[in-house]
Amino acid sequence: MADEMVRLAQRFVNETYGSRIGMTVEENGRTGWTTMYALTRALQYELGISALSNSFGATTLSTLTSKYPKLNASTMPSADFCRIIQSALYCKGYDGGAIDGKYSDRVASSVASLKSDMGVAGAFPGSSLEPKVFKGLLNMDAYVTVNNGSGAIREIQQWMNGRYVTRRDFFVIPCDGHHSRDVAKSLLYAIQFELGMADGTANGVFGPGTQSGLKNHTVAVGTTGTWALLFTAAMILNNRPVPFGNFTGTVQSGVQTFQAFAKLPVTGLGDFQTWASLLVSYGDQTRKGDACDGITKITPARAQALKSAGYKYIGRYLYNPSTTSLPEKEIQPGELATIKEYGLRCFPIYQTWARSVDYYSPEQGKQDCMNAAYKAEQHGFKAGTRIYFAVDYDAVDEEVTSHVLPYFARIKSQMDYYGNPFKIGIYGPRNVCSRVSAAGYADASFVSDMSSGFSGNLGYTLPENWAFDQIVTQTVGSGAGAIEIDNNISSGRDTGQGDFHPASTTKLDTGLEPSLIPSLMDEATGYMKDIGRGEGFNSIFTRRECLEAVLLLDDVITSTARRFRMRKALVQTSAFWEFCHYGKEDMNVDGGVGLYYTGVLPDFVKDIPGIERAQDSSTGIGQIQGRVGILAWNNAIRAGLVDGTIMDPADVRPSPDADRYKMWLRLLQDNAFNVRTIGLVHIWSADGKAGDVAERPIRRPALDYAEDEIYEVLRRYQGPEEPAFSDAKLRMPLYAIFEKYNLLTRGV
Repeated sequence: MADEMVRLAQRFVNETYGSRIGMTVEENGRTGWTTMYALTRALQYELGISALSNSFGATTLSTLTSKYPKLNASTMPSADFCRIIQSALYCKGYDGGAIDGKYSDRVASSVASLKSDMGVAGAFPGSSLEPKVFKGLLNMDAYVTVNNGSGAIREIQQWMNGRYVTRRDFFVIPCDGHHSRDVAKSLLYAIQFELGMADGTANGVFGPGTQSGLKNHTVAVGTTGTWALLFTAAMILNNRPVPFGNFTGTVQSGVQTFQAFAKLPVTGLGDFQTWASLLVSYGDQTRKGDACDGITKITPARAQALKSAGYKYIGRYLYNPSTTSLPEKEIQPGELATIKEYGLRCFPIYQTWARSVDYYSPEQGKQDCMNAAYKAEQHGFKAGTRIYFAVDYDAVDEEVTSHVLPYFARIKSQMDYYGNPFKIGIYGPRNVCSRVSAAGYADASFVSDMSSGFSGNLGYTLPENWAFDQIVTQTVGSGAGAIEIDNNISSGRDTGQGDFHPASTTKLDTGLEPSLIPSLMDEATGYMKDIGRGEGFNSIFTRRECLEAVLLLDDVITSTARRFRMRKALVQTSAFWEFCHYGKEDMNVDGGVGLYYTGVLPDFVKDIPGIERAQDSSTGIGQIQGRVGILAWNNAIRAGLVDGTIMDPADVRPSPDADRYKMWLRLLQDNAFNVRTIGLVHIWSADGKAGDVAERPIRRPALDYAEDEIYEVLRRYQGPEEPAFSDAKLRMPLYAIFEKYNLLTRGV
């Protein structure tokens, strides 16, 4: 909302200083950084500083301090100088008087209120304006709680301001009730001051001197005074609900909870490791982790060195976009077998370049999901593995909103489209991990806490769903076993994978080569025409339309085939054959199913007469019954091949809540789900069709399926009686056509 007094302040700075300071501001009545920059430049002009800057830096502060250590009615150098103060007060939400150049009682009262809100009234009593308070006036920090700020955090902010503002390098921090980068750094300054560091030595960095000092300041139940205040402040800033003040039993309980969460020794003491974890993202870098990640191949010697050093979980990269640099970054042939042999476990990371905001977009999210799933399957990771997608740069909060969240939203939707063969994790700074996870796009975080200065780490707490916490780079082992790793603390949320699909000399299928599609279309539709299938009096779609519908789902079919280690020609053949046989009679029965369960005739069949109620029908591209879909999915869930909820195939209540109807409806409406189910029907058929007709179990679909196995699974898809047997013979040449073009795409 526009404020008239802010508009007058903007007009003042434009009319009085615009040409002098080299900038003007929009007179919109809204406070913003541009207005604050202009007022800062105006102040510098009045101070006689020649090199004007948007920053209220060391030169501005020292000049102001030397000339006007206290500004009030008797020391005000000029009316315009006072108008700068009055304008800034309005921009900050305080009464600045009439912007008339007079340091009136109204202005003095507002300055006193400002200092009280900052918490510095004790350090700077009265209504004069001191240089450090002036510096705090000319920025966008708030000194009252905003956006549901915490009263406890505001109390801490005010306390630090009041206690330390007179120190040379400590400046007024916001008192808005929110943790931030500035607040985190100021707490480090406060600790250094209390450790006895002089101005110029205290620097807000968690260095050797600070660490050494904290090792001598363990706090515990009964500790009172400044060190108790500093420790409880650190706890509160890490979202721990303890009172700000003395170290009580309540504080001890909170410490124990925090230590358990951060995987620290649960002592209930404010010891060095706890101090470190509260103050800096990487905490105590001497902590021994049991997880690591790296860009170097795990050889037997290195695996033994890691195991001997206590490591259990190894993070390795699925992909290396470079053909020249970091030659071992991507998982190497035989490496996962080595990891398994030595009793280690692996969690996969997906990263390409990903080091600037421009990389992240929904389109890139789709591509990365496709490539990550492809590479995970290629390397041998089984379904259910969690892939950590990387945000390996200092993403500020607005970039998370504008770019990173849409990128992960598309990763999730694409993984959903594939049937969620892999779980989604995120690697990145704390804020990025927390926001992506809160949006529901990732269920575990691999936190890049080594980058303690990242804006997304400093001032943010460890994500609630953290799985791995990366704290330091180090070398493990010696000789042939020497390997540089990033040492990680693990929470137990993700233990990686200890078993993998064996390396195969037979390539997995990939997406169809586009240049081959016209020939495939001609050959497959020509074959169906030659045998007289499709485009009969009962048909709805042409053969070409049916095949186009199947090929539009090529990425889903490819993902399904790779996930279950079957040839995609099995899915393509069943989908194309069945869809070519979908006709008006099938549509009629589909309408009857909808009518049975809902009592409402579906729109797409309202023009067809004679529709009768039916409990089930073969529907969708794969012509799968609701009952068969349930049995196939139940079989896969029980076998651990997919996640899901067991459904009751006998639940045929005339209700939209019936299990049979819910499965049938999804098979009808969701083409991607339908073709994924084709793969599960083939598996269920090979398993002996438990719950259906008695069929002897045969080997599940595999990459090296023999011709008789292909025939048997294609036959079982259609049923135990004719025409299933004769049709299966006709499907075999169609399978061969699809496999011919898949083979060419695989480059064999």
